[in-house]
Amino acid sequence: MAEIKYEITEELGVLSESSRGWTKEINLVSWNDREPKIDIREWSPEHERMGKGVTLSREEAKLMRDILNKIDL
Repeated sequence: MAEIKYEITEELGVLSESSRGWTKEINLVSWNDREPKIDIREWSPEHERMGKGVTLSREEAKLMRDILNKIDL
């Protein structure tokens, strides 16, 4: 399996932390030297391991924001 290269270019915020110390975060991440995208996933304490997540372009993130703003949370 090919190695996936990533760089967290900006840490935007932590949504939660699990009992084992992993944090669910929103970050800007560059995958395989591409343009950074908004990324939501769980990370181990030192960011050396990660869980499955969702990566959004800026346009997708704007649409998500608009949808969430319509919901009565």
